[in-house]
Amino acid sequence: MMDQMRRLEDLKCVAGARQAGLAVAFDADQRRGQAAGGVPADEQGAGVAAQIALARRESPAKGSRLLGMAKTLTGMPHTSAAFRSGLLNAWRATLIVKETICLSPEDRAGVDEELAADTGALDGMGDKAITAAVRAAAYRRDPASVAKRAAHAVTERSVSLRPAPDTMTYLTALLPVSQGVAAYAALARDADTARSEGDERSRGQVMADTLVERVTGTPGGISGVEVQLVMTDRTPLQADAEPARLPGYGIIPAAWARELALAGSSMRMPVTAPGPGNLGSPATPEAAGEATVDASGRHNLNLWIRRLYTAPGTGELVAMDSKARLFPAGLKRFLQVRDDTCRTPYCDAPIRHHDHIRPWHSGGPTTTGNGQGLCEACNHAKETPGWTAKPVPGPRHTVATTTPTGHTYHSTAPPLPGAAAGSALVTPRCIDHGG
Repeated sequence: MMDQMRRLEDLKCVAGARQAGLAVAFDADQRRGQAAGGVPADEQGAGVAAQIALARRESPAKGSRLLGMAKTLTGMPHTSAAFRSGLLNAWRATLIVKETICLSPEDRAGVDEELAADTGALDGMGDKAITAAVRAAAYRRDPASVAKRAAHAVTERSVSLRPAPDTMTYLTALLPVSQGVAAYAALARDADTARSEGDERSRGQVMADTLVERVTGTPGGISGVEVQLVMTDRTPLQADAEPARLPGYGIIPAAWARELALAGSSMRMPVTAPGPGNLGSPATPEAAGEATVDASGRHNLNLWIRRLYTAPGTGELVAMDSKARLFPAGLKRFLQVRDDTCRTPYCDAPIRHHDHIRPWHSGGPTTTGNGQGLCEACNHAKETPGWTAKPVPGPRHTVATTTPTGHTYHSTAPPLPGAAAGSALVTPRCIDHGG
């Protein structure tokens, strides 16, 4: 069984290396076709990574990284040979490419020659050891480029949010090392002080709570920030077990949704609702999201309900239309609730663009049926020559996207809370190949 395990691992490497070679060849072919079609030189290659991602059932961002690695490997024959033979797996080949990407092609080839991965020089080394060896070789070749890369990394500082199990979430900050160490030290110092004064929370719990309170400026972290919680009316009013959906996170248990909506982390939250004709607008100025404090010091958070209705059986949201060229605010919110994340198959990026499936300039209307939520990268890819899209009739909103190679991919909106059991079993994002 161990011999089979090793041979299968080698086979994965062979397949991965072959995919990398195909990606490079496909990129060159597409660029030649685009050049023949009159596409400007600086726009050639657009949409190629997106097509590779669809074929490999990966996100567009992952497709871009895979193509970049494949093209870089063409100038690193030793690393490429080690990948094909199984001496390096795909991840470790990626690490080598990542640590040399700031070098010139000549210096990168020099590092590749020095490491000689295809001779077994890296055999037995773990990820950290390989990364350290590549960094050292890269620094010896071109210390200025490595230093420049470190300086540029500061401009990429950011904060991200991703789901974690059991209705938890990872809030991650990418920071310069000095700022990151300083922030962690401050949180640790306050946690140690609180523990020494008898706080019964663990050190990690105190650090997490302090971080939230300092960022939001509110004890407990509950402030006037809008939280869009999607659920059926049965969940809060009839104690139904139907799960809810928290945009930006995903599915959450019904009991947790009720607590979030009505208890507000043990803070009193009066419920107000818009009157007739005010759908989509707060009923009072306070309902716009401002929190008030009563005489007892409790935070009163104003909650208001936007009513969106779904069709019985399918769970499809009741349609909204507009005669405007751009999607108005209410229709944008509608698409956000229906689509949740970017509608491109395998892409879980947040929605940034509200797109006409059939373009406006081609007569496409501004309607829910002709609208979809996309991330910025996927919307730009869709606008490159050779891409087409059209709505497809079905129990839930479905879009068929055809790439320049003639392959068609289907994307179905995810089921909403309360959708019929049969409807919920339909794969939210499915794919088929044609052409």
